[in-house]
Parts: sequence; C-alpha cells; structure tokens
Amino acid sequence: MHLGEDLIVLGLLLLVAYVLGRLGKLVGLPAIPIYMIVGLLASPHTGWFPLDFESHYIELIAVFGLILLLFNLGLEFDQDEFFGNFGKLIISGGSYILINMGVGLAFGFWVGWGTREALIIAGITATSSSAIVTKLLIELRRLPNTETPMILGVTVVEDIFIAIYLAIVSVVLSGETDFWPVVAKLAIAFTFLVVMFTLARWGGKFVSRLFRTKDDELFTILFFGLAVLFAGVGEILGVTDAIGAFLIGLVLGATKYRNKIEHIAIPLRDVFAAFFFLNFGLELDPAKFPSVVGPVLIAVAMTIVLNILAGQFVARINGMGAQAGINTTVILQNRGEFALILATLSLSAGLDARIQPFAGLYVLIMAILGPILAANSERIGAMILRTGKKSKRRDRKNRKKLRDPMLDEEIALVEAATADLDSDTRRDDTSADNTRAAIDRVVEQAMQQQAMGQEDISGDRKRD
Repeated sequence: MHLGEDLIVLGLLLLVAYVLGRLGKLVGLPAIPIYMIVGLLASPHTGWFPLDFESHYIELIAVFGLILLLFNLGLEFDQDEFFGNFGKLIISGGSYILINMGVGLAFGFWVGWGTREALIIAGITATSSSAIVTKLLIELRRLPNTETPMILGVTVVEDIFIAIYLAIVSVVLSGETDFWPVVAKLAIAFTFLVVMFTLARWGGKFVSRLFRTKDDELFTILFFGLAVLFAGVGEILGVTDAIGAFLIGLVLGATKYRNKIEHIAIPLRDVFAAFFFLNFGLELDPAKFPSVVGPVLIAVAMTIVLNILAGQFVARINGMGAQAGINTTVILQNRGEFALILATLSLSAGLDARIQPFAGLYVLIMAILGPILAANSERIGAMILRTGKKSKRRDRKNRKKLRDPMLDEEIALVEAATADLDSDTRRDDTSADNTRAAIDRVVEQAMQQQAMGQEDISGDRKRD
C-alpha cells in the first residue's frame, strides 16, 4: 500500500488550514468554518485544488473527531451548576430552545422536504454551538459579565436537550413505522440515558478506581478506548455514536480525574475534530448551493430574529437589562458542530440530499457572522440603546467604571491559574483542587466587582 501522495495532499490541506486559521484569528473567526472552507476547496466536486483527495480517506478519523467532540461536551458538563440551579436553568434554557425549536419546526415543514427532514432542520436551526460560545466568552474576556452565567446555563440545558433529541431522532431516522417496535427503541434509548446520567451523578467514586495509574500513555488509551466503546454501544442501542460518547464523557467528568482527562483530551479533540469538519467540507458540492440559497438565507434571518427575541426574553426573566440581552443574543446565535452532526445523520439515513448543502452553507454563514457580531455587541447595544453626545459621554464614563484595572488583573490571574492547573493536575489531585478553589474565589470576586460597578452606573443614571 503506497500512501505517500495521499499523505502529502493531506499534509498540505492541514497547512492551508493553519494559514487560513491564522488569518481568521485576525477577524475573530472560529476554526469550524475555516476547516469546512479548506475541505470545500479540496472537494472533488469543485476541482479547485490541484491535487486529488477523496473524503473516504479520512472517514474513520472524522468519526473519531465526532466522538471526541461529544465526549468533551459531556466531560465539561457542569452537573453541580445544573442540579443546583435546576429551576432557573430550565426556565431560561427551556424557553430559549422552545422558541427556536418551535419556529424551526414550522420552517422545516414550510420548506416542504418531508416530515423527517423538518425534524432535522428544526434541530439544525434551534441550538447553539457550545464550543464556539465558550471560546468566544473566553476570547472576548466576558467571563466576569453578569449575563455570562445565564449564557452558560442555557448551553448546559441545550446539552441535555441534544442528548434527548438525538435519541429521538435516531429512532425516527431508523425508518421503523410499527408502533410497538418504535416504543421499544425509545424505551431502550431513554433507559440508556437514565442509567448513564445516574452513574454520572452518584457513581463518580466507583468509576475513579478505573483510572488509578500514573502512566499517562495508559491513562490516555483507557479514556479514549471508553469513548470509542460507548460510541459503539450507543450506535447499537439506537441513540447514535455521538450520544454514547457524550454520556461516557458525562460519567468521566464526575470523577476526580476530570481535569487530567481534559488536559489530554482537548488537544486530541482539536486535532480529530479538524478532520471531521474537513471531511464535511470535502463532501459538499457547491453546485447544489443554488438550490438551497433561498431557504438558507431565510433560516439565517429567522435565527437572528428569534435570537433577538429569545435573548431579551431570557435576560428579562433573569432580571437583566437590554444590553445583557443583546450580548446573549449575539453569543447564542452561533451554530456549528451539532448542525453538522445532524446533517451527517440525515445523509446516512437517506433523507433529502439537499439537507447536507443546506446545513453546510447555513453553518458557514452563521459561524462567520456570529463571532463578528459578538465582538461588536457593545457597540451594537450603544447604537440601539443610546443616542446623542450626552449619552456617548456617559457611555465612556460607564465603560471606565466597568473596566477597572483590577478587573483586568483578576482576569489575567484566572488565565494564569488555569494554565497552572493543568500542570498541577499531573502532580497532585489535592494541589489541583486547591488551585481550582482559588480560581473560583478570584472569579467570584471579579463578578462581584463587576456587579458593584453596574450598581454605581444605575445610581448615576437615576441621579441624571
């Protein structure tokens, strides 16, 4: 077997992805659309790349990318936050999903591609990309913002929704029409979900015993093997390989080795996920884009409008102002990996072939538009909520109050402590726990200082 030419082509594609990624960083673009664009450039359907490369060369690696994406999503799921603020999170996240899912389902039926296609389209347009949302919050230095816990809470509820939704979709896409077989498949899927969630909630100490090794190589093989194993179990049980990986990630996230697993798994996820998005781009055919341009542009406009309404509604029920609602809107409207996962499932289920180019073009637009709007949300809010020279002077005054130098120092301290945490985890779990506690205290102090600054602003406005 001679793979020299194929390896050269693949290496060149990854280098092109690196160069475009560096350029994308300059304007705040995430990696997802960059990898898709590289795949699209190299697609055999376009002929734009001088060397031939077929998507089936990297299909298995792309599957690993999908598994690690969902595995890390489960690993990072904050169970304490979810169960500790269950009521508020359900109201906030549930209302956001309900608004987007309801209109998205109606849009799917309006497109007229079929009932199962409508269900897929609703899922594609309804949920945010947790990866892009989290990355933007960090890069835009908005962790101390008052709306950030609310935004993260919505993504937590979306993660739960995705698990349940994929379990239902997998049964629907199976093509089963008889009542009792459908009920049996749903029962198996939900039993698997309940068992794994229960194990994650109360079985962390038991599972931790599996990871008693100081050998990083064996440690990596163990958690990667579990991710692949449960992805296969999920596929066999009818809840998809993605949800199987998510659930075992949820369980391992409840162990005391969570930080160490994250330290090793995140670089693996980034590498393998690049192959997943690259492979998706390779399978796109630009010649099919004209047939979906109309529905995609309508879906983009619908997503923006719905997120404006949902963002303001969620901010209002959490007692926050219009600017917090705008910040929430532009962050949560980013779409990414889940939409592409659904498109991949629809393709394997033999649904309307237009769903794949629809999802590809939709994610490309939203993943490019979303970060740009998010980076300028404060300016957008200033334009909408304030007019005139007096308000501009007041805005500058408020911004000075909000951007206290101490707050910048505290944010920098959080980033430095987080970097230290990864190395602490390798040395000693107790030391890592102490570092985590220190980080939590710094974040809490930063958020309290931010809140005090906003109270001062409110007082100034009342006096004005």
